[in-house]
Amino acid sequence: MVDKIALAPCNGMSPNGLVSRVAVGDCRSEHENVISICMGSTSADIEGKNDEMLKKYPIIAVNGCPNGCVNKILKNKGIDVAATIVVNEVLDNCEVSAKDPFRLDDEAEECVEIIKEKLNKTVDELL
Repeated sequence: MVDKIALAPCNGMSPNGLVSRVAVGDCRSEHENVISICMGSTSADIEGKNDEMLKKYPIIAVNGCPNGCVNKILKNKGIDVAATIVVNEVLDNCEVSAKDPFRLDDEAEECVEIIKEKLNKTVDELL
């Protein structure tokens, strides 16, 4: 059993990237045993200073699109993820979608809630 789960959100400049970051932030603030990872810092860390921290807890990758950048960045660091959520796949069968990469409207907030629900379920399964 693990004591914490790390969430690694998409940092892409797409509407679903924003949904990913907001859902991760909300999930982290609602769970004392959830932390988040800055993917910008992770990808820029060519010296490997963050590697020990990245291997400390199971990581849930939250990709905004099918490119899977979060998984690729972590794989390049030699880090395996415990689970992956792809925002656009989760939202494909929903009647709502995010349209702006910089602001959340009411429909995008509904997307955040859907992704947060998926995140909460995945966190519970890993704890």
